[in-house]
Amino acid sequence: MREMNKEPLISVIMGVYNDQRFLKEAIESILCQTYKNFEFIICNDCSADQSTKILEKYKKIDNRITIINNKKNMGLAASLNRCIDISKGDYIARMDSDDRALSDRFSIQVEYLNEHPETSVIGTNVYYIDNSSNRYSKTEFPHMKSISLKEAVKQTSLIHPSVMMRKEAILNVNKYTVTELTCRAEDYDLWCKMKEERMVLEIIGDYLLEYREDESGIKKRKYVYRIQEAKLKFYWMKRTGMTKYLFIYALKPLIIGMIPKKVYKKLHKRRVIDV
Repeated sequence: MREMNKEPLISVIMGVYNDQRFLKEAIESILCQTYKNFEFIICNDCSADQSTKILEKYKKIDNRITIINNKKNMGLAASLNRCIDISKGDYIARMDSDDRALSDRFSIQVEYLNEHPETSVIGTNVYYIDNSSNRYSKTEFPHMKSISLKEAVKQTSLIHPSVMMRKEAILNVNKYTVTELTCRAEDYDLWCKMKEERMVLEIIGDYLLEYREDESGIKKRKYVYRIQEAKLKFYWMKRTGMTKYLFIYALKPLIIGMIPKKVYKKLHKRRVIDV
């Protein structure tokens, strides 16, 4: 293992686009980790609000922070790839600019990856929080759940901002795919690529992230993105020969998009359906 004050063991990567409201909470939750041997690479994707000023402030406070400023809006997948390109760590930890990591997240994930060299990606359970940062629900994945290829193709099981990955694993599948189809499903595509290469993806039972969902805008995803997600799922089902078994799951994004908002919110809050 690398020593402190030398090359960082973990490279935390985060994309930011007009996230001024919760950005400070997200950054603070990373800087307050009990595990300190990390670098924090943040890609500012042409934010037009106060996000840029907030990022510059924290960069001056903590020298572990590196800011990348996109010259044009590139989207999350491309922004994360830019972070990976300059990363120095053996492990890549994802973070979103409106979520909050629990203080022992990195220490638990690093320990797990160190003890399980066969594992490429480790995700966690999460608490769902609203815009007031109140917990209102949670995932209930069993401890040590291993993701199969069928499960990866069926739907996104891993909560993207909760994961820590081996850098060599994500490089072996050419990082995040940047296309129209993966615009809002870059994580789903990544897990499918990794499982196609027979990598081990797991979820541990620990709750290590507070995952924010705007209850007033849960259904804010444009329908065109749902169409793209459905097309991407059809692509992976055809590629893996699972179309006849999982066909209905490719239609799920389209069906959800047609559910009345009030009904959707009730079902979603009970975790009956996902976005």
